[in-house]
Amino acid sequence: ALDTPLLYVLRNELNVMTPKFGCGLAQCGACSVLLGDEEIRACVTPISALEGKEVTTVDGLPDRWARQKKLPAAKLGEQRLHPVQEAWIEEQVPQCGICQYGMMIKVTELLESNPKPTDADIKAALTTSGPSPHLCRCASYAAILDGAHRAAKIMSGQA
Repeated sequence: ALDTPLLYVLRNELNVMTPKFGCGLAQCGACSVLLGDEEIRACVTPISALEGKEVTTVDGLPDRWARQKKLPAAKLGEQRLHPVQEAWIEEQVPQCGICQYGMMIKVTELLESNPKPTDADIKAALTTSGPSPHLCRCASYAAILDGAHRAAKIMSGQA
C-alpha cells in the first residue's frame, strides 16, 4: 500500500537493515535516510512520497560519494566507504550503534551543504534541523563531533 512507511519497505522487503526502528514517531533519528539531498525519517515517510526521488541509506553513501566525485561508471562500486563512514571508523564513534546510521546520514547532509562546519553547526544539525533531535542513548556526542570534523577534512582532501 502507498501509505506503507519507507522503513518497513527497506527492512522487510528489500532487506536493507541500516535504517533502524527506534521510535516509529520520527523522534529519534535512527531511521534517517536521504531523500534526494534531504534527510528524512523513514519510519513515518510513506512510499507514496518517494516518486521520482532517490533514496540513499548508509549502504548507498559510497556510491553517492563516487558519483559526486564524478568517477567513471566502471569505477562505481569500487568506492568502499564514504568519508563519513571512514571518519566514524577512524574516530571510533559508535558505541551501541543504534543511532549511528542516522547520525551519519545527518552529518552527510550537513557536509554536502556546509563543508567546513563548526561545532555549533554540527550540534544545530543534529538537534534543531529536521523533525526532532538525533538522540544517542550512549551519549557519544563528543565522538560524533570528532567524526564529523574528521569527515569534513577527508571530504576536502585535508586528511
